[in-house]
Amino acid sequence: MDSVIEKNIRLVKEKIKRACVKARRREEEISLVAVTKNVPVRQIKTAIKAGITDVGENKAQEAFDKFSQLGEKVTWHFIGHLQRNKVKQIVSFADLIQSVDSLRLAEEINARAGRIGKVQNILVQVNIAEEDAKFGLRADEVRSFLVEISEFKNLRVKGLMTIAPFVIHAAEVHPLFVEMKSLFDEVEKAEIKGVEMKYLSMGMTNDFEIAIEAGANMVRIGTGIFGNLNLANAKEGTNG
Repeated sequence: MDSVIEKNIRLVKEKIKRACVKARRREEEISLVAVTKNVPVRQIKTAIKAGITDVGENKAQEAFDKFSQLGEKVTWHFIGHLQRNKVKQIVSFADLIQSVDSLRLAEEINARAGRIGKVQNILVQVNIAEEDAKFGLRADEVRSFLVEISEFKNLRVKGLMTIAPFVIHAAEVHPLFVEMKSLFDEVEKAEIKGVEMKYLSMGMTNDFEIAIEAGANMVRIGTGIFGNLNLANAKEGTNG
């Protein structure tokens, strides 16, 4: 199993490199987040030894339990839907919360971060396809939302995140990724005080090459690295 994980990581990195060549981008621009939901700590350690520096978790308790064992060996991303009653737990260790999708959640994160003297880095989640089953802001809500939360002293917006619809043919979601990149660029040009468009997090195992070609600089890969442990989650569109 361990050798399979190492091989998968090499394969994913090769695919990232090819996508960058095709898009005339530098491979160094792309951050790879390994999605570790349902993955045992032992196998996460194997991935770290193989070069993984960032991990993403979907559930608060599972994420906290793994952080308790692994500590600061990696950069911790929370990428699942975050309930306000779990914010205290996540803020205590997460480096980047990718799934901020409401004012009430942003307010809670700001308050909890303030209590421990932390400035919490976040991404704003956008429901670019406006799917009923998905969380996130509509594209036309993003700019006003960013202006509002930019005043929060214990939050720092670092970019945008989206989860594309799960499709059989990845090319089908290319227009949505292009739309996300346009929104990202629009926000960047607006120069909202306290808002930095550093990361555009989009693309998972099924579609990350298409996402990179469209402009993503952060991809979230679970199944492509850990195989069947993440397969069910990928089909649900919840991680990688």
